[in-house]
Amino acid sequence: MAERGGVRAVLLAGGEGRRMGPLGTGRLKPLIPYGGACRLIDFSLDNAHASGLGEVLLLSQFEERRLMDDLHQVWNARQGLRVHFGPYDTAYRDAGPGRLPGELPPRTDPPERGTADALIRKAPYVFGPGTEQVLVLHADHVYRFDYGPLIATHRASGAALTLAYQRIERRWVHLFGMVDFDARQRLTQFVEKPQDPTSSLVFAAFCVFDADVLHRHLEQLDGTAWQHDISRDVIPAMLAAGEDIRGYEVRGHWADIGTVERYHRAHLALVDDPRGGLPVDRMPWTIRPDVRRAWVPGAPGVRSSWVPRDLVNEGQVERSVLFPGVRIEAGARVRRSVVLPGAVVPPDADIDSAVVLENGAVQRVPLPHTEGALT
Repeated sequence: MAERGGVRAVLLAGGEGRRMGPLGTGRLKPLIPYGGACRLIDFSLDNAHASGLGEVLLLSQFEERRLMDDLHQVWNARQGLRVHFGPYDTAYRDAGPGRLPGELPPRTDPPERGTADALIRKAPYVFGPGTEQVLVLHADHVYRFDYGPLIATHRASGAALTLAYQRIERRWVHLFGMVDFDARQRLTQFVEKPQDPTSSLVFAAFCVFDADVLHRHLEQLDGTAWQHDISRDVIPAMLAAGEDIRGYEVRGHWADIGTVERYHRAHLALVDDPRGGLPVDRMPWTIRPDVRRAWVPGAPGVRSSWVPRDLVNEGQVERSVLFPGVRIEAGARVRRSVVLPGAVVPPDADIDSAVVLENGAVQRVPLPHTEGALT
């Protein structure tokens, strides 16, 4: 079951999206549309594919069937990457690429209460024969990254854990896991969401563990008064035990999309710097891949926006990101906004600083932004 010569990639995708407001209502957070092109979960999966990892194990319990059905139809029908569904995988394999199975066998394992629980409860699938390293990924981070050099550096060092980190403005560090290293890039400090940050470095939420060391620490923590979390329990326990933990700096665009404010702010960054950061044309294209998107600096009815080629526009669009299937009716004005697939903006509507949902509902986002860091 191990991939890429002993590496098992696992994707933590249990987010409910409660902090996303109406944008997260009725949908799974990993499947929230992003950038006019894809969903949040598609970044980690596409990165794994581009890194030569042929399989990723999905770890999720929240509305798991909906997520598995979606990923099976979108990703398992493609060549080069397969999403493994743990105890349900045989049913999806038997159904065939892109086809959905009927009833799934009932769960027999206890509910998972955190990211570390997801690893220990699925241990037979995570720590299978031949697994030497475990690459842990999350489903709500926006970035493009080749995991190959990270894995190679980890192996060469002989470390128990190599975690990705990025330098950000210190005023935002309290929103993340703060890390610090010595001159040899060995971890000296890890504090989840510190009140008074002393470092400008944050955990970028993906890392490579030595499989045996990770399994041992999970077993030691299981059954204790822990929080069932990788960042709050596992990494601090490894650090306290004197394990060799190294850092690997992530350069370039990386964003944690934790709230609707940060979601909206990330889209404004796309239109304010259309070729910097992570432009739409570098994203995975999983939402209507048949419809091309383009940056329009200025044209009749559109200014400084990412728009799909199938846009029907009888109004004005400024500094916005639009998905395929959108229609802007006569006299409507859309500014500094995200318009999701298939949404219709009615005649003479004036929408500013908002997310327009698929059904046309408008979720306002206050400006200026006071929360979140985009790096």
